[in-house]
Amino acid sequence: MSAHPALALQILISLALATGWALHASRLYRRLDKSRRDPLTGLWAREGWTRRAERIIRRHPRAVVLLADLDGFKPVNDRYGHDAGDAVLAAAGERLTLWCGAHGVAGRLGGDEFVAVVDDDDRLDDRLADLAELLRQPVEHAGLRLTVGASIGASRLALLPTPTLVAALKDADQAMYQVKGRTRRGRRLLLAPAFAALRNLPQRFRLAA
Repeated sequence: MSAHPALALQILISLALATGWALHASRLYRRLDKSRRDPLTGLWAREGWTRRAERIIRRHPRAVVLLADLDGFKPVNDRYGHDAGDAVLAAAGERLTLWCGAHGVAGRLGGDEFVAVVDDDDRLDDRLADLAELLRQPVEHAGLRLTVGASIGASRLALLPTPTLVAALKDADQAMYQVKGRTRRGRRLLLAPAFAALRNLPQRFRLAA
């Protein structure tokens, strides 16, 4: 009988140690998880986004990768200050997250450059135009209405010779910078050539004027 209390005590100590370690591990995981997020927008930073994007690509070979750059962000930041610039970036992150929905993941690569991966669907072309319009909606901040445009390049993995995330990012990046080089006022949405060829659609859609 005397051994039972000792055994019970040993079990309680073991449980306490296990619980303590579990709590420690949970706090550590949350800190690591937080470190992979951009503190301003709450979006995944490069490392965290890449891990999740790779998982989506493995599950959905028809995934689409896009890069979005905010046009006119620097003048807003320079004229109205960093707080105004931060408000624009935070709004862009929130809108991009909303656009991605439950089956995609958005990230911020740094500065005013954002990235996302989503599964393809029959409405993707319209959805990309919707995203461009969403990003150019005014942001209310300290009595100001701040407006920026967006250059967006998108790439469908299924049409790439090497269907990897790296290849898709490069393809989308090239498409995005072609957009930036074609117009000063207003921006256009450019689908990567392989993306447009699939549906025989125009490669560019006019965005903000």
